[in-house]
Amino acid sequence: MKKIVCRCEDITEEDIIKAIDEGYTDLEELRKKLRIGMGPCQGRVCIQLVIRIIEDYTGKKLSKVSYPNPRPPIIPVSLGTLASDKHEKKG
Repeated sequence: MKKIVCRCEDITEEDIIKAIDEGYTDLEELRKKLRIGMGPCQGRVCIQLVIRIIEDYTGKKLSKVSYPNPRPPIIPVSLGTLASDKHEKKG
């Protein structure tokens, strides 16, 4: 049975362990490789689980990790615009 760690990006514990075996043993490296913590929750759900997997699997203790900064859109987009079927013509 697969253990989903990051629901936003559909990353399993097996994916994380495989990446660790490939040499990605740092949280930031794993984030860049697997996109952990880059989904809508911005890591609030999965980062602590990933840290525990890294510590258990490598034997290294990670220092206290702060959550990543949320990355909102540069220009806010309304839900109506996202849901619209109409394409805006640029001209």
